[in-house]
Amino acid sequence: MTDAPRTPDSCRLALPAEAERIAAIQRRSWQQLFPTDVAEHVLASVDLASMTESWAHAIAKPPLAKFRVLVAIEDGRVVGFAAIGPSDDDDAHPGQDAMVGEFIVDPPAQRQGHGSRLLNAVADTLRADGFTRATWWVRSTDDPLRRFLDSAGWAPDGSHRTVGTEDEAASVKMIRLHTALG
Repeated sequence: MTDAPRTPDSCRLALPAEAERIAAIQRRSWQQLFPTDVAEHVLASVDLASMTESWAHAIAKPPLAKFRVLVAIEDGRVVGFAAIGPSDDDDAHPGQDAMVGEFIVDPPAQRQGHGSRLLNAVADTLRADGFTRATWWVRSTDDPLRRFLDSAGWAPDGSHRTVGTEDEAASVKMIRLHTALG
C-alpha cells in the first residue's frame, strides 16, 4: 500500500465552487473572533446559503476589476481566504491604496503557516495590481492578529472607528493598520 503524494500547501485565486467552504469558514471564525452578542446577532441575520451565493458572485463577477478573493489550500481543500481590493476609505488615494476586507484562516487550521502564506499572497497580488499601500481594519482587542501583522510590517495609522448592528445592540471597536507594498 502506497500513500498518495501530499499536495503542497499553497495560495491561489478562489474558484466559484469554493464559495460554500469560504462561507462556512467565515461563519465559524465569527463565533471565535467576535464577542458572543455580536456573533449571535450577525449569524442570525444571514444564513449559509445567502453567504455562499454572495461569495460565489464576488469570485465569479467581482464588483471591481481589482477585487480578488484568494484562498489558502491544504491537501487540496480551502482552509483560509482573503478578500482584497481598492480601499474604500474616505482618505484613500485611488489606484494607490488597497484594503484587506476579509482575512480568515479556519480555526482548526491556524498556526500551521497558512496565515503567513496567505498574507504573502495578498501582498504579492496587491503589488501586481499596482497598489503601493494596503490598509486593514482590525478589532482593537484582537491582540494575536495585531502581533502577527506587526511582525509582518503592519502598523496602526491612527484611524479608528466603531462598527455595529443597525439596532446598535452590539458594536466592535476597530483600528486601521497599514503597510507599504513597495
